[in-house]
Amino acid sequence: MKIRKTDYGTILLHWTLVGATVIAFLTGLRMATEAPGHAWIANNLDWLLPRQRTWTWHMPAGVVLASVAVAYMIYIAKSGLGRRVAIDKMRFKGLLGRRPARLGSISVMLHWVLFIAMGTLIITGGLLFFGVASGYATMMIHWYATWVIPVFLVLHVLVHFSIGGKMQLYRVFRPAPLPPPPPKLDPVELLTMLVEQSEKLEEAEAPPRKPAPAARPAAREPMPAPRRMEEPMRARPEPRVPAGRMRPPAPAKGNSRRRNPTFQANPFMVATAAAIVIGSAMFAADYYAEDTVTVYRIATSDAPTLDGDSSDRVWRNIQPHMVTTNQGDNFDGTGESKVWIKAAHDGTWVYFLVIWEDPTRSLKQLPLIKKADGWHLLQNGFDKGDENDFNEDKFSLLFTTLPITLAADRTFHMSSQPLPDKPATLSGRGIHYTPAPNLYADAWLWKATSGGPTGWMDDDHFGPPAEPTPDQVKGLTPYKGGFAPDPGTANYSDNFVIDREAARLGNRGVRPKRLPKDVAAMTAAMGEINLDPNIGESEGARWFMTEAESVPYSAEADAQTPIGTVVPGVLVSGEFTGDRADIRCAARWAAGHWTLEIARKMDTKSKYDVPIKNGVFMRVAAFDHTQIRHTRQIRPMRLEVQ
Repeated sequence: MKIRKTDYGTILLHWTLVGATVIAFLTGLRMATEAPGHAWIANNLDWLLPRQRTWTWHMPAGVVLASVAVAYMIYIAKSGLGRRVAIDKMRFKGLLGRRPARLGSISVMLHWVLFIAMGTLIITGGLLFFGVASGYATMMIHWYATWVIPVFLVLHVLVHFSIGGKMQLYRVFRPAPLPPPPPKLDPVELLTMLVEQSEKLEEAEAPPRKPAPAARPAAREPMPAPRRMEEPMRARPEPRVPAGRMRPPAPAKGNSRRRNPTFQANPFMVATAAAIVIGSAMFAADYYAEDTVTVYRIATSDAPTLDGDSSDRVWRNIQPHMVTTNQGDNFDGTGESKVWIKAAHDGTWVYFLVIWEDPTRSLKQLPLIKKADGWHLLQNGFDKGDENDFNEDKFSLLFTTLPITLAADRTFHMSSQPLPDKPATLSGRGIHYTPAPNLYADAWLWKATSGGPTGWMDDDHFGPPAEPTPDQVKGLTPYKGGFAPDPGTANYSDNFVIDREAARLGNRGVRPKRLPKDVAAMTAAMGEINLDPNIGESEGARWFMTEAESVPYSAEADAQTPIGTVVPGVLVSGEFTGDRADIRCAARWAAGHWTLEIARKMDTKSKYDVPIKNGVFMRVAAFDHTQIRHTRQIRPMRLEVQ
């Protein structure tokens, strides 16, 4: 049996492409586990998917894919192998022909399906990375094109096995030299050959001549003397040209077109050089296409009033920076929100104006409802740390001094248990933490009900992984890794007590901490009550309760509360204190947009905070009535402080 082989260049490009595709596919699936509706991936493939450096491996793999794609096109063009993937009439006819022709045509068609899918993935991946047209549609195109790859892999192997069995599959493991390309067609030489063939044909078709009568033998003449070596040889007679035809001109010396020996003999080296150039260009584009948010210098007298109104003079004179965030949940099913950012400082305080898309004004933060059998906490995942219905709107700004593009691998770690010596997450999703001691990322978190309406914004941080509590070890409460508030206290708390042991046994195990003094007044303050999570609250409504308008829970107060009463799940009392009280804010919602004004000292001197200065990187994220499934952006924005 003849051993089938494949040229070196094809084998090297093939396996480079396979390696990059496998890395991009597996890391892409790991990232997809964080997107809404994709929990089935983590539930079934968590053991297979990478747990560390997901983003760091995914992006270079995409660069390699793009570079190898260009290299392959150049290689088949320069090596004369274009017939392998050429689509013409014969290929289409082969689909209806005999088995060998049909399988060959199917193989070529499958290759073009792969080329189209790869091109789609490279283009949409680039758009998502650079934040250009990186919305929901681009994300979904990228998602569906991803699944073409495993389908192609299975069909590709089956078709080649059908063509030649195991020997056909072994070809990609048996290298051979590239066969020399056929010589190029010389039109002058072709015309000469045609003329000579025409002459021979005419001579063959001409009638035979009658032999002339024999002449009497002449007297014998002496033989001529032999030619001397010095006598020049007579030139070969020119071929006879029939009348009416022109002899093709002889080719001029030195006028023949010579092929470049480098391009002819080393197509793989040319393709490799092109791949290096393409990859370098992509890395350079990432380096130079940096998103920048300018923090403009203003006079102290021009500082904006924190009221959630963007009409201040300082904001009117600043051009916003827009970024598209995606991969969140809700937002009318798209998981996408555009964000506009303006920034200014007066030398002591820094001010941010942030406007983002949110279709609803969601204030319902884990409310309670009284039914005939007792109190119920309205939730759909809070017990796992992944509430996605009855949660308030939120917005986050993340600041870090880490000089990296992909901060996700430094602050967010995917999989349900990225740390083998720490508890797994109850939600099956990843956790935030930094990889080194005393390394912190500064997280500002605004909440629409908890603290936000009273003018405070939570000052949190991502730090090294914390030691789990006994309840977290038992799986009663979610382990949060390195995410924690800065030292100090907040002015809000949950208005419910949960007996988690009872909840595990199937009992509700929940009751309010406090009940309203006046149920009717509290109900009126909450506005029109609609328990559909996708229906927002009316203007002026509030879904928190103060100590002044409530009483501690008691059986007597509970008995006076009618069945069907909805009680806020948030209590507000006092002020923020300590490092947690560094950020002031005000927000308004109107016409599908939140407008948030923020103020903080440029340098708080806290080890948990990042000073606002040149070179600091910033990211933003929006939450639409979800606990943890926020939108995100891939590339950070660098602050440029005037």
